[in-house]
Amino acid sequence: MKIRLTSQKKPFLVDLKAHKDYYFCTCDRSDSQPYCDNKSHRGTGKLPFYFSVEKDGKYFLCGCKESSHLPYCDGTHKKL
Repeated sequence: MKIRLTSQKKPFLVDLKAHKDYYFCTCDRSDSQPYCDNKSHRGTGKLPFYFSVEKDGKYFLCGCKESSHLPYCDGTHKKL
């Protein structure tokens, strides 16, 4: 049986700054969700997802880690 970790079944609402480097956690083990803590993914076969935004603002980042548009929420959590 596959044990599935899920930070949460709703998005993270975050303030992001334009042209800043962000690393989104894809392993779901980071203590600094939704961002990678640069240690928890080791041994999982997953890597952090690098991204940046063009405009300062509030963004919904995926909490369930199943979005088709990572790191952004696409509503997939509603189907889990």
